[in-house]
Amino acid sequence: MSKNKLTEKPTEFQNVEAYSLLSDFDIGLFMSGKHYKLYEKLGSHVVKNQEVLGTYFAVWAPNAETVSVIGDFNGWNKTSHQLFPRWDSSGIWEGWISNIGNGEVYKYAIKSKIGGQELEKGDPFALRWEESPKTASVVWDTWYEWDDSDWMSKRKKANSLDAPMSVYEIHLGSWKRDPSNNDRRLGYREIADTLVPYIKEMGFTHVEFMPIMQHPYEPSWGYQITGYFAASSRFGTPQDFMYLVEQLHKNDIGVLLDWVPSHYPGDANGIYRFDGSALYEHEDPREGYHPDWKSYIFNYGRYEVRSFLISNALFWLDRFHADGLRVDAVASMLYRDYSRNDGEWIPNMFGGRENLEVISLFKELNEEIYKNYPDVQTIAEESTAFPGVTKPTYLNGLGFGMKWMMGWMNDTLRYFAKDPMHRKWHQDDLTFSTVYAFSENFMLPLSHDEVVYGKNSLLNKMPGDEWQKFANLRLLYTYMFTHPGTKLLFMGGEFGQAEEWNFLNSLDWHLLEYDNHKGISNLVKEINHIYKSEPALYDKQFSPEGFAWLDTTDRENCVVYYQRKGLDENVLIILNLTPVPRPGYRIGVPENKTYKEIFNSDKSEFWGSGISNTKIKTEKITSHGQAQSIEISLPPLGAIILK
Repeated sequence: MSKNKLTEKPTEFQNVEAYSLLSDFDIGLFMSGKHYKLYEKLGSHVVKNQEVLGTYFAVWAPNAETVSVIGDFNGWNKTSHQLFPRWDSSGIWEGWISNIGNGEVYKYAIKSKIGGQELEKGDPFALRWEESPKTASVVWDTWYEWDDSDWMSKRKKANSLDAPMSVYEIHLGSWKRDPSNNDRRLGYREIADTLVPYIKEMGFTHVEFMPIMQHPYEPSWGYQITGYFAASSRFGTPQDFMYLVEQLHKNDIGVLLDWVPSHYPGDANGIYRFDGSALYEHEDPREGYHPDWKSYIFNYGRYEVRSFLISNALFWLDRFHADGLRVDAVASMLYRDYSRNDGEWIPNMFGGRENLEVISLFKELNEEIYKNYPDVQTIAEESTAFPGVTKPTYLNGLGFGMKWMMGWMNDTLRYFAKDPMHRKWHQDDLTFSTVYAFSENFMLPLSHDEVVYGKNSLLNKMPGDEWQKFANLRLLYTYMFTHPGTKLLFMGGEFGQAEEWNFLNSLDWHLLEYDNHKGISNLVKEINHIYKSEPALYDKQFSPEGFAWLDTTDRENCVVYYQRKGLDENVLIILNLTPVPRPGYRIGVPENKTYKEIFNSDKSEFWGSGISNTKIKTEKITSHGQAQSIEISLPPLGAIILK
């Protein structure tokens, strides 16, 4: 460990040792935006100094006149434990305090050079925080004796682009609450006991947690973060969350985390105007304030902020064994005029609307992630046609592994919301997605955003009477799981949650007592199994070679069918998008073979009508441009998969 280069220890620092974990090399990397493990250096760390146990503190506050550590250990005295300013130009303050360790509650008391402001701030690198509404940081560590080596050694295959990926999106605070007291959230370990076997039973390959980083405002669902390096204290300790991740891994379930580098709140204890200046954000609100979320935007061109952000992304992959990051609100970052009127934004140096600093940040971020963790995935929530989001950086892409297919989601939900008698006029809403389906590596999302703010639950988006609503939902899921791309379904959708999502309440688990909702659950289990067991549904999921429309012309009957092609075998999918059963329906097929039905969304155990097909023989009858054809029975509002 290198000591700070101080010639003499001033008397006002009598309770703090001049001690450092930071080398000159660390400082050079930090100030050039290239320090990707800042969490090992900044923040609070319990270490020995001359055989005495204590805690080292380091914080970036270049516009501070003084910085001190305050907490229970010193009666929150702002003058008794002042940190040292480093001799260099880094703006970092540091020091070591003896005889305090894990569990110590603290903040930084900062007196700013700007107007003499006196601030009390949490630690931007704190590994644990007090539970809201308390706002102090807590000295802690991320030591954990992991027992997921089997998963870590084989996850490259599970996370690869040619593997099936069926993601269950979950909000930890409302997936399931204490059955006897809905006001009590379950902790990480309690959730693990029920969530892990449930996901395994349902057949999902991955879980995606909505932001679990420390956030004080629960209605933000985690998207207004104050503690970027801490798992939310609402549910337990960092080690408790590690246990949840470990249990998922031990059951061969991957873990994706929502990551939010797009904005942060203006909480007094957070990073906003941390040292009295716009340290992490821009001073000019045209660049530094987000009008939609009333929050603040990182200064992506500032090197120290880039070190903070890239370090944070790598931190969750390193210390928490995350298998990937879903990056929130990418479109809002890429465009300087996002959700802004003329005069409310500043063009880039070339006069354009693209945020050049963000583009370079994403490229650097993805390069570092895939260099250090080549067996994970980064997934962009990007809602525009920005080119090359999932292209490699060496081809001038942003380097993400996948991108949410927002166009598919919007078109598909708009189509399924229509009364079936009108669908024939809107078939393009169903088929248009394949025009651009292979321009990126797409994930099909039916996420939390589609079941809030008056948008209704997925079930109640569907038209018709009760039977038709459930049949439409089963049809929607079958279409989704047989469409090219990976899949994501928000919690509750897998059993037909009837009410909109409410982050304050548990899901309506009692609905599984009813046959119609149990039928949806049974279908999701089986379609997950089919998706994972039929390579044709994922072998070439990002390639046009893996998909072919066989017929989209029967608009009158609203029947479409298509082929998914694997390396060795193919499957056919036929959708009947009206509530009219169609016996004796003839379709042309590309191969002169006998077909069997391997999936039917109308099965009686799915609460369907039970119309099905047994062994289907090909006949030498020309149809739909094919030399041979088959005759099948199409169930009402049903989908079948043939092999």
